[in-house]
Amino acid sequence: MANDALNVDHVSIRFNLSKEKVDSLKDYVLKSITRQMQFDEFWALTDVSFKLKKGDRLGILGMNGAGKSTLLKVIAGVFKPTEGKVTHKGKIVPLLELGAGFDKEYTGRENIYLYGAMLGYSKSFIDSKFDEIVAFSELEKFIDVPLKNYSSGMKSRLGFSVATVVEPDILILDEVLSVGDAKFRKKSEQKVLSMMEDGVTVLFVSHSLKQVRRLCTKAMILDKGHMLAFGDIEPIAQQYEAMVGPEDDDDVKNKKKSKEG
Repeated sequence: MANDALNVDHVSIRFNLSKEKVDSLKDYVLKSITRQMQFDEFWALTDVSFKLKKGDRLGILGMNGAGKSTLLKVIAGVFKPTEGKVTHKGKIVPLLELGAGFDKEYTGRENIYLYGAMLGYSKSFIDSKFDEIVAFSELEKFIDVPLKNYSSGMKSRLGFSVATVVEPDILILDEVLSVGDAKFRKKSEQKVLSMMEDGVTVLFVSHSLKQVRRLCTKAMILDKGHMLAFGDIEPIAQQYEAMVGPEDDDDVKNKKKSKEG
């Protein structure tokens, strides 16, 4: 792993899906103890291996249920692989579920500190970056309003602004560049591009092949937990396009929506 930023080595992950209907935790425990509980094994990932060097930008392609988000969560340390291992160099910042740690009763200001603490940032660091976070989110007028009064787009903007204030070695993005309105999506993409220019290694899931082509140098195709292809962006993108067909022009759609709005 001398020159590798990330090494995913024969990673598989198995989930047990219960066949039984249980009405309570007590019922579940009793059935488990008496071996009345039956499970279906579901392999979300099977024998996935690849390496990334510093500065590589990997787009992960696949249909719903392919295992894309599961793979990102294994790399981020959210899930432990059933088989295989993940090794990496440097700090990983995962942008998986923006604002997942927010408390709707707290204000935007309070949630910046709460979410920042969950991401491992110190209070002094948040103090020094607070104005930058608020300015990027464009929520100055709402920063002392409880989150229960925020729209989903406002919450995502705040979450993105907190999460991207650091300088990671490996950045993990799961559909987070599709949040907010068209203007904020463009601003978010520019922010990620500026982080990429600093040599950050990126793993990126998006339903937009055009966006993956714009941002990534490498690509992977996942299908039902199996890695079908891995390599430089253009041949893999062409292979994926041949599998699923050309996508609609999202940019035209977004422009039309913004005019209608």
